[in-house]
Amino acid sequence: MTARQAVGASGSLTSSATGDEPMAAAALPAGAGDDRSGARRRRRLHLPHLGLRARITLAFTLSAALLSTLLAGTTWALTRESVLRQREAAATHQAYINAQFMKGQLSGGVNEPDQLLAQLSSLDTGQGSRSLLQVSGQQPVNEVASFGIDALPAPFRRLVDGNTPARMRIKVDGEPQLVIGIPLPSVNSAYYEFISLDETQSTLESLSVSLFGAALVTTLAGAALGLWASRRTLRPLADVGVAAEAIAGGRLDTRLRQIDDPDLHVLVASFNHMASNLEERIERDGRFASDVSHELRSPLMTISASIEVLASRRDDMPDASARSAVDLLVADIGRFKQLVEDLLEISRFDAGAARLELSEVRLDELVTQAVGWSSERSVPVDLDPALSGVVVRADKRRLVRVIANLIDNAQKYGGGATGVELRKVSDGVRIAVEDQGPGVPATERDLIFDRFARGVGAHRRSGTEGVGLGLSLVAEHVSLHKGRVWVEDRPDGAEGARFVVELPVAWA
Repeated sequence: MTARQAVGASGSLTSSATGDEPMAAAALPAGAGDDRSGARRRRRLHLPHLGLRARITLAFTLSAALLSTLLAGTTWALTRESVLRQREAAATHQAYINAQFMKGQLSGGVNEPDQLLAQLSSLDTGQGSRSLLQVSGQQPVNEVASFGIDALPAPFRRLVDGNTPARMRIKVDGEPQLVIGIPLPSVNSAYYEFISLDETQSTLESLSVSLFGAALVTTLAGAALGLWASRRTLRPLADVGVAAEAIAGGRLDTRLRQIDDPDLHVLVASFNHMASNLEERIERDGRFASDVSHELRSPLMTISASIEVLASRRDDMPDASARSAVDLLVADIGRFKQLVEDLLEISRFDAGAARLELSEVRLDELVTQAVGWSSERSVPVDLDPALSGVVVRADKRRLVRVIANLIDNAQKYGGGATGVELRKVSDGVRIAVEDQGPGVPATERDLIFDRFARGVGAHRRSGTEGVGLGLSLVAEHVSLHKGRVWVEDRPDGAEGARFVVELPVAWA
């Protein structure tokens, strides 16, 4: 047991004693601190990365938890000290009254102190107390099993034996008790009183539960406030993300709404200025490409007509080198015409002038004819029986161009198309073109649909191959139909690539 407080005759605090000894700190082996620091660093490295909204919410939650815990702890400590002080003051005051009563009775010659103690115990003082009288040289009066002189700590008894009133909090049979010792030197005795603190402890425990509940509610309220604040704070940033996504999708006229917030006004103004400059730059580049393509068409048509005249007289040329020159001119003019047409088509996409011209077409016939027109050799076409004779509304010219570009790409980079497949899917149709080339690496399967991208096949280009606009036009035509295109490995495991176009169609 521990002696905590000793009071003088006036009830003020005069001294304290304790029987507890500090526990020696356990020695750590050499290097243990470094190991633990390394473990902590590794744990930090494996913590999941939290988003900005989560960090704001977590900051509010931790702040509310820390503040509520601090307030609850401070409130509990101050309240506990106040309640115990009041309880001890009231008990001490009553104990002194009882001690003076015993002193007066013993001075009057009463020889039966046990009856006096029984009389004190019968009085309803509200203390829940037990009295004990120690007369010098005699057995303690009113001593019971757990509430005897041996239940008192030795330092406490020494203070009382030295004529110093004292009080302390101890535990008897697991229950908190306040014991007060008052020396009565005039009658050669000492008066002790045990006051139960069980009710006080129950009150403090109820208070601690209430404070814990309040701290929990405050923490939850802080989390809710943090979530609300994070959403409100990041809403402008979410608008920036939506606007940036819209611009990336081609809606270059997207702008952010002006806001009154002085901190975010600069962000909004800068973003809108950037978007305006980007739109102007893209429109200027698009106009330049369109103007250049248009300007090239006139002289190109003249040159093409002249080359056709030369080509018609090719067999009349006696010199073989002249005939070879004419063949090269015909091939290059063909490539040049195709490049100009592709640039004009792309400029229409950039200018937003590309529109679908829907008409009723039979898919099976369209695919079969497009394959026949595009390939110099026979390519097998696998048609879904469910699409036999089915009429849909689609842009015939663009679908033919998609198939032609995929077959042309297979001829240039994949050793030629090995098959074309037409299948019906849940919400449209799927067209697939397979080749027998080296395939497309996974790292390039998105890049090859960019403009002027030719992938690994570019290292084996022949002089008749294009400049990398074919697949980009496929992606543009498919996107205009609100479909998607991708490349994958052949499902049969054979070497080669499989280009897949999936289009939603309006069933006629």
